[in-house]
Amino acid sequence: MIIGTSPARDLNASYHAWGHSIAVNPWGKVIAQLDEKAGLQLVDVDLSVLEAVRQQLPLLKHRRTDVYDVKAF
Repeated sequence: MIIGTSPARDLNASYHAWGHSIAVNPWGKVIAQLDEKAGLQLVDVDLSVLEAVRQQLPLLKHRRTDVYDVKAF
């Protein structure tokens, strides 16, 4: 799951943000997206789906923990 946030578009501000905050599932499907205006979007995240996708990605099965150690948060 990727969540990208952006300030709403304000042409009077010194920085002109694009807006369009977005939530995307692990396969790239857009789950929710706002437009350039200020807004709020609630998105349900099913952590079991994320775990299932991680099991399907072969790259994660080939980690070399004998070469490096990544501390989990």
